[in-house]
Amino acid sequence: MIVNLALIAVTVIVSWMAFKRRETGLALAMWPSIVHRKREYYRFITYGFVHADMQHLLFNMITLFFFGSMIEQVYAASIGPFGYVLFYVSALAISILPSYRQHRNDPGYLSIGASGAVSAVLFAFILYQPWSLIFVFFFPIPAIVYAVLYVAFTVYMNRRGTDNINHSAHLWGAAYGVLITVAVDPSSLSRFLLAVVHPPFLS
Repeated sequence: MIVNLALIAVTVIVSWMAFKRRETGLALAMWPSIVHRKREYYRFITYGFVHADMQHLLFNMITLFFFGSMIEQVYAASIGPFGYVLFYVSALAISILPSYRQHRNDPGYLSIGASGAVSAVLFAFILYQPWSLIFVFFFPIPAIVYAVLYVAFTVYMNRRGTDNINHSAHLWGAAYGVLITVAVDPSSLSRFLLAVVHPPFLS
């Protein structure tokens, strides 16, 4: 759990610095046109450590706190102590890549926040605990049900494009979390399918 807590701590510190100084946030944000023109590829990672406001930050970090510790153990057991960091950082880069490709010629587009990587962590967790309860606005929902609703809502909102939330990063992060976790631990898929067809409340 130490690595997960370290990621949370760094994100909180960097986000707080960006709250205090707008230039810091702009220097770290995913700004596709700047990346494309100036080759500032570090932004594929740094954007995930900056958030729009305290609510945005708290939501992502609370989610990461509750679900990241288990996934940290999974990756540490599979590919070593730095496996979870590699998973998280690569999820940041992969989840934002479609947005970069779409907006690399749009100077007005920016994206910030860890949501893509957090989605990857959350959906990796769901592979292992599909029937665990996730509390959404204090209402308990089975993780597998939440996953279905989350994907449907994200696809719908991404197509509408009427808000300032990068739903594309959420969706690609979730997909990446599932695919790379299955690649690292192939048995996770069979255990997931077995758990789905044998829910604990029917045992």
